[in-house]
Amino acid sequence: MAGILVVDDEKEVADLLELYLVNEGYQVYKFYRGEEVMDCVKRERIDLALLDVMLPDVDGFSLCQRIRKDHFFPIIMLTARVEDVDKINGLMLGADDYITKPFNPLEVLARIKTQLRRYHQYDKAVPAMEKNGAEELEIRGLVINRRTHKSFLYGNPLELTPLEFSILWYLCEHQGEVVPSEKLFEAVWKEKYLDNNNTVMAHVGRIREKMQDSYRNHKFIKTVWGVGYTIEK
Repeated sequence: MAGILVVDDEKEVADLLELYLVNEGYQVYKFYRGEEVMDCVKRERIDLALLDVMLPDVDGFSLCQRIRKDHFFPIIMLTARVEDVDKINGLMLGADDYITKPFNPLEVLARIKTQLRRYHQYDKAVPAMEKNGAEELEIRGLVINRRTHKSFLYGNPLELTPLEFSILWYLCEHQGEVVPSEKLFEAVWKEKYLDNNNTVMAHVGRIREKMQDSYRNHKFIKTVWGVGYTIEK
C-alpha cells in the first residue's frame, strides 16, 4: 500500500483528497500545518507528497526543499496561484508536478498514479536500459552510473532525484549532440511535450544548481536557446 502525504491548510480540500485516496486504497498521512510533516516523513514510508504552497506556519516551497535534502519520492505542489514563476520556483526546488486550485480530484488521482508509476518502475527499467549501452559514463570529473543510479562530481556524491538522474544521463549519453527540449521531455517523462512547458527548464536549472554549473559559464550543460541542451565534447 503506497503512502501519500497530504499537507493543506484548507480542511475541506485535505479531507476531500483523503477521501478519494483512501477509496483508491492508499495510506494517507494528512496535515493542516507543516510543523509536524518532517517527523512524519522520517517516521513513515512516504511514496508521494501533495504539498499546498500557502500554509499558515511554513510555505510549501520551503517544505519541499527540506524534504528533498534526504528523500526522492515524487512531490506535487498544490496552489491557487497560477503564475509561471511560482511553477518554475516549485520545480526548481525539486517538485515533480504542479496543480492549481480549484482542481478535479480525479485529475489529481491521475497525476498521482502517473508519478507513482514512474517512481516505482524506475529501478525495474534500469536493467533493460543497460542492454543498450554503457553502464557508466565519465565527463570531465562527472561520473554517472545507471546500474547503481549513483553519480559523483569530482569525487563527491551528487544527490539527484530519479528524474534529474534520467535527464543528466540522457544528456551525457548524447554528449556532443544538441538535444531539443521536446525530445528530452518525451524521452524522460514518456509523455507528449506541450508548448510553453517549463518543466525541462526548471529541472535542468535544479541539476545545474546541484552541480554549481552556471548557465553563463557552464562546464557541463549548455543551453542552446530556442532549441534545447547539450553537453559538449
